[in-house]
Amino acid sequence: MYGDNIVSIINTKIKPFYNMAFKSNEFISISEKDIIGKWSIFFFYPADFTFVCPTELADLADNYEEFKKLNVDIYAVSTDTHFSHKAWHNTSEMISRVQYAMIGDPTGTLTRNFNVMREIDGLAERGTFILDPYGFIQTIEITAEGIGRDASDLLRKLKAAQYIHKHPGEVCPAKWKSGHATLVPSLDLVGKI
Repeated sequence: MYGDNIVSIINTKIKPFYNMAFKSNEFISISEKDIIGKWSIFFFYPADFTFVCPTELADLADNYEEFKKLNVDIYAVSTDTHFSHKAWHNTSEMISRVQYAMIGDPTGTLTRNFNVMREIDGLAERGTFILDPYGFIQTIEITAEGIGRDASDLLRKLKAAQYIHKHPGEVCPAKWKSGHATLVPSLDLVGKI
C-alpha cells in the first residue's frame, strides 16, 4: 500500500507545514522552520482517547529526558485537534506525563507530507520518523494498528543516526549500540563479514 511512497522520502527534506500543538499546558504553533538545528522525531499515531496510543506516548514520556540529552525534540502527531490533545492530557494519567509537543493535524496536511495518512479513516498510521538537524528524514518505521512501538529501540536508532551523521564513511551493523564497533565499508571488507 505504501512501498514506493515511504522509501522515496528517506533522505528528503521535510515539507513546509504550519500546525498548532499542545505543550507544557500551552497552545503553540510549529512549522518546519522550528525544527531546523536540532534532531527531531515525528511520532504519528491514529487518535487520542484510544488504546495502544497512550501506552506509546507514555513510553516516550518516560524516556523524554534521555532524548533531550541527545538534543532531540519529539513531536507526537495525530489528526485530532490541539484542543483534543489538551483534553486528553488533562484526563489521562498516562498522557499527563507527556512534556513534548502534541501536534494537531485536523487537515491531515502534515500526515500526508509524511505519507502516513490512512485516507479511508482520516487517521495516521503508526509512523516514526527521525530527522537530522537539517530537516532530512533519516529513518522511517511504520507498524500496523495493533503493534505498539518501543522508545528504547527508537533511542538506539537515534543514536545510530547521530553517530553516522558525525562519522561519515562508517556504518552501524545490526543491534549496534553506543560504544560498540562500527564498520568502514571498503573493498577489503567485501566477503569478510
